[in-house]
Amino acid sequence: MAESLLEVRNLKKYFKTNSGMLHAVDDISFDLQAGRTLGLVGESGCGKSTTGRAILRLIEPTSGQICFEGKDVTKLSRGQMRHVRKDMQIIFQDPFSSLDPKKTIHQIIAEPIRVNRILTNRHEIEDRVLELMETVGLAERLINSYPHELDGGRRQRIGIARALAMQPKLIVCDEPVSALDVSIQAQILNLLKELQQKMHLTYIFITHDLSVVNHFSNEIAVMYLGSIVEKASAEELFLNPIHPYTKALLSAIPVPDLSHKRQRISLKGEITSPVNLPDECRFANRCFECEESCRTGIPKLIEVSPDHFVACFKHGV
Repeated sequence: MAESLLEVRNLKKYFKTNSGMLHAVDDISFDLQAGRTLGLVGESGCGKSTTGRAILRLIEPTSGQICFEGKDVTKLSRGQMRHVRKDMQIIFQDPFSSLDPKKTIHQIIAEPIRVNRILTNRHEIEDRVLELMETVGLAERLINSYPHELDGGRRQRIGIARALAMQPKLIVCDEPVSALDVSIQAQILNLLKELQQKMHLTYIFITHDLSVVNHFSNEIAVMYLGSIVEKASAEELFLNPIHPYTKALLSAIPVPDLSHKRQRISLKGEITSPVNLPDECRFANRCFECEESCRTGIPKLIEVSPDHFVACFKHGV
């Protein structure tokens, strides 16, 4: 097996609240090889975006290891981290709020090049900006435009160009198409795929849309209340979902065929609070396969078949 570009071990991110500790990300581990895509999926509030930002240290992890190219980035100083960040970039969910409205496309894309002194000559910087614009499909005539003058798809292309300006190895894509129209979504996804093949990029693709993640990812990790409950290749996960939560998510995917009858799994019961979590399966209150053993502790993510991991007392033993 090829060496992993990214290794995450027992990553935790807790937030202190008036009611107690909120477990946003709770003891997750995974490996990601260069040139591949890991999809992180789950409903809103499950900790997907917090995981991505903790890996980049945009927010500081509570504990755990994040090894990028063999270096534990959690132990790096601010200066050392600045050099590593050239190789670890992010594309944000909202292409409008993530761009400075007072700056032109040229200024936005050129900023990381200037700040990190990748290029210092003004003409070289301009040539590099034009090259990046062409790479992501932005017309040269837009170089002096402002974000508010463009549609959502073009704004997201600016965000992609800004991330590529650093020539990164890893990009965290934090729901990069959820704020876009369906037709534009397909264009951006195809662009990201082309860039990955051309530049050998590695992606963590965060989304709540399972149909998108199936099209885009090599592996998929399903998160629920801060933990990974199932992880497998995209093909395996869709053909053989094991965890009850994964089954419920897959049953909710719309099928564009009126003759196809899929039984929708409706989840009932209260969502467990992420603050001061009880010592039991987090999904137990909503699980349609819940047994007494599910209330006796927290299930660990174990391998039930080759490269297929599940955290469930009923299916993981």
